[in-house]
Amino acid sequence: MPGAPLLSPFPVPGWDTQAATPQALSTAGGLLVPHDGEPVADVRDRPDRWARLTLVAGAVRRGLPVLAWGTGAALAGRVLGARVQPGGPAGDWAEVPRGAEVQAWQGEVPLLWRTGRVTAWAGAKLPDPLKADFLAGLPGATARTPGTPLEALGGEAALRALLADFYARARADTLLGPVFGAHVTDWDAHLDHVTAFWVTLLGGAPLWRGNLNRVHAGLGVRGPHLERWLELFGEAARAHLPPEAAALILARAGAMGARLGPPRGGRGNGPHPGRVP
Repeated sequence: MPGAPLLSPFPVPGWDTQAATPQALSTAGGLLVPHDGEPVADVRDRPDRWARLTLVAGAVRRGLPVLAWGTGAALAGRVLGARVQPGGPAGDWAEVPRGAEVQAWQGEVPLLWRTGRVTAWAGAKLPDPLKADFLAGLPGATARTPGTPLEALGGEAALRALLADFYARARADTLLGPVFGAHVTDWDAHLDHVTAFWVTLLGGAPLWRGNLNRVHAGLGVRGPHLERWLELFGEAARAHLPPEAAALILARAGAMGARLGPPRGGRGNGPHPGRVP
């Protein structure tokens, strides 16, 4: 299919594919999400799975044809808001996404379902007729919808590198360092949690659920803390991103700070054991 390659996160025997990256979605003809046997229901400590979810979400947002099977079908279901359960025909499996048409069941598991341009098969091995049907339906040129802000930043990997740099700066800072030191004990878990928040905020997979104001209530954060937070975040963003991408994420950060922050010199709140941004 000239000019519109079929993408896959890893090579699949019998398929002619190219490596799937967030950047490649803009010129792709479709996306495969093959079975890999990895978890889907719980990916809190798996940045690689977050990246895969973000990739699938980007394809769905762009209106690309997506063929997913096995745990790939569970990933597609999760992206579409379905609950994921363990112990299906190929490991984790997704319940029926809202609006999807189920065409085959295996017990309680929706074995084959379709919605929009997504086709999902819960089994670990994809039937040949489904492969042929998918290939026959691939257009020479696929209508595109705009990509997500996360894609504009370069995807989850670029975002995570930015956040790691920011936290290195913040931990060494005389104003912010003590705040983080008082509330964060596991920095790897904290980076995972905050990456999930930003992935969700920037239009990627819905990995974070919570109330931003409630999470930060009572942390003792005052106006000067937020100003310094934005200053260091800006330094990290400009160090890792092109100017337009840095401006994009800094606009989001500024809006978030406006929601959270008391006025300059404001009283703030007392200590609280919750996570800090």
